[in-house]
Amino acid sequence: MSVTLIVVLAVLAVILLYAVGVYNQLVQLRNRFQNAFAQIEVQLKRRYDLIPNLVETAKAYMAHERDTLEAVIAARNAAASGLAAAAANPANAAAISDLAGKEGALGAALGRLNVVMEAYPDLKANQNMMQLSEELTSTENKVAFARQAFNDQVMAYNTYKQSFPPVVLAGLFGHGADATLLQFEDSAQIQAAPKVSF
Repeated sequence: MSVTLIVVLAVLAVILLYAVGVYNQLVQLRNRFQNAFAQIEVQLKRRYDLIPNLVETAKAYMAHERDTLEAVIAARNAAASGLAAAAANPANAAAISDLAGKEGALGAALGRLNVVMEAYPDLKANQNMMQLSEELTSTENKVAFARQAFNDQVMAYNTYKQSFPPVVLAGLFGHGADATLLQFEDSAQIQAAPKVSF
């Protein structure tokens, strides 16, 4: 065996090991952002489960505010369907954008519910309503933290994938499209969870 052949084989071995390392890092980072999305999914499902209880408690006091209550439930159902689509593939940019829009609509519907409920002091004093409000506020905080963790993982994945030399290999390994951050159109919504106080 000649020295040249040994050098060529050694260089090829180093290149192969580097490619394997890049592939493994891409897989690890993709799995991290998908796991981070799963944490968002858990908190959003909890939120979606609390909203019908909130509406049912309010119904007894707000019989003539049916449109507002139905709008909250419709927005909750739309957001739940958006979550299901995004959970099926957290790397799908359209699904993540759709979820963000539906979450914005749900926040707006909850805000309108809050405004209407201000006119019902008995409802604000109801023990069930106060407990639901506390749980919803806690869940909103958890959603915000989970969203931030997801966006951090997406940023790490995209940064690694776009850097050189991984960018050369990423497309070959099936990591062509960038992952999408979960953001809302209204930047104020990112800074503060929807306010629901009774």
